Amino acid sequence: MKKAILIIALLINFSVITEVSAQCSMCRQAAESGIKKGEVQGRGLNKGILFLMAIPYVLGGTAFIIYKKNKRKQTTIEQ
Repeated sequence: MKKAILIIALLINFSVITEVSAQCSMCRQAAESGIKKGEVQGRGLNKGILFLMAIPYVLGGTAFIIYKKNKRKQTTIEQ
């Protein structure tokens, strides 16, 4: 039952996608033009974007590891 609810929630979430006016293309264009001119700002912007992209994965991985360790401790205590 939980899997069915999860699948339905995901389908609803992905079917209600709205158009977003993202500014990533503008940032990319500014970074590329800065790199062509020899400026360091574009490289720093790219590194900042990669850093911000990695943070959720690091936090999620850490949370998953902590969850697994706590789950193992609970199963050991229950036995």
